[in-house]
Amino acid sequence: MVRNKILFAAVIPLLCGLLCAHVSLDAAPKVKTGLEVLVENEFYTLEGKRVGLVTNPTGVDSQLRSTIDILHESNKVKLVALFAPEHGVRGDIYAGAKVESGRDEKTGLPVHSLYGATRKPTPEMLEGIDVMIYDIQDVGTRSYTFISTLGLVMRACAEKGIEVMVLDRPNPLGGIKMEGPCVKDGYHSFISQYKIPYIYGLTVGELAALINEEGLNRGQKGNEAPLKCKLCVVPMEGWERWMLFNDTGLPWVPSSPNIPYAESALCYPAAGLCGEMYNYLNIGIGYTLPFATFAEEWVDADKLKERLDSYKVPGISWRTVHYKPTSGRLAGKLIHGVQYYFTDYEKAPVTLTQFYVMQAVFELWGREPFSSNEKRLATFDKVCGTDCVRKQFSKAMKVEEMRQVWEADIKDFRELARKYFIY
Repeated sequence: MVRNKILFAAVIPLLCGLLCAHVSLDAAPKVKTGLEVLVENEFYTLEGKRVGLVTNPTGVDSQLRSTIDILHESNKVKLVALFAPEHGVRGDIYAGAKVESGRDEKTGLPVHSLYGATRKPTPEMLEGIDVMIYDIQDVGTRSYTFISTLGLVMRACAEKGIEVMVLDRPNPLGGIKMEGPCVKDGYHSFISQYKIPYIYGLTVGELAALINEEGLNRGQKGNEAPLKCKLCVVPMEGWERWMLFNDTGLPWVPSSPNIPYAESALCYPAAGLCGEMYNYLNIGIGYTLPFATFAEEWVDADKLKERLDSYKVPGISWRTVHYKPTSGRLAGKLIHGVQYYFTDYEKAPVTLTQFYVMQAVFELWGREPFSSNEKRLATFDKVCGTDCVRKQFSKAMKVEEMRQVWEADIKDFRELARKYFIY
């Protein structure tokens, strides 16, 4: 598949003037990340500057060499501090656990936590830094915390007059699909920080430019005056909007414990909302298929599959599944349900997958997720970016009666986002 590449004028100033020759090697990945483009250009934009780095284990080149080590070992870069998002810079902190500040054992560099006492760099953390680099593999879904960290870093750097450099990486969901409502006032949080759809169809560099230029960087709760930083995006080579991650030829490094494979990133927005309803359906967490299943002890797998097949959801196929989770609420118990497959990802309504399952479960067994999970409703609404989805869907538990709410913002957002397409 070939699609035209269009570089919009609004983004040209953000590309740091990096002019790179296109080299095609049979054994090489199809895509070069912003990190590799920076290295090939010998870090020239960083010479003489003191550099801070926000990264985690996903910050690697195509040979799995860490961004930390690449910058630290270069005689052209003065790397002075590391900044740790959720899971830590070396990935040794489990999901949701606080990250402590300290020192990186390998390099001896100070590590400042952005997932502990503070989620925004303090002025003291930024002291002496001229350029802050951000290099983390995104998953393409709004509720993932790394892009929220990016915005708070950009905001803190704007306050101090520090340049921010984003080393661009592929959106594993591609650059075409956009789904879900934009975040409404009162529902901004660290898991829904920006007024963007649930699947937003931008690379992290494109998203950073949109946040910066459109005044979306209004703080974690969305109620502060927007701030604009000096932003530089180092673009990839070879990436096109139709590409999913497996089309890039790059190695996938788990972005968190429950996103072990590139396919897991595709499944995350298809089941994660349902997973917020803790006592409702297991979505493969605690088993080998995170975000890829819907199962419980009381489910009749054959009936559930039959009902889901009857909906004829485009681009999705279902199979029955039976398994015992090894951890969590259902550890050691045999549960039954379905696993789903995207047989045509472009046509599939990815985020609505979980709502079709909830509809089928309600029609077959009269079970809905909301009344038994009152303590989780606030989080569900924050992840959705609004309470309108839950309220509309819960009236009849039918996808078609909620679809308009789910899709209402996409046309306008797509037009806005096009201004920031780099590829």
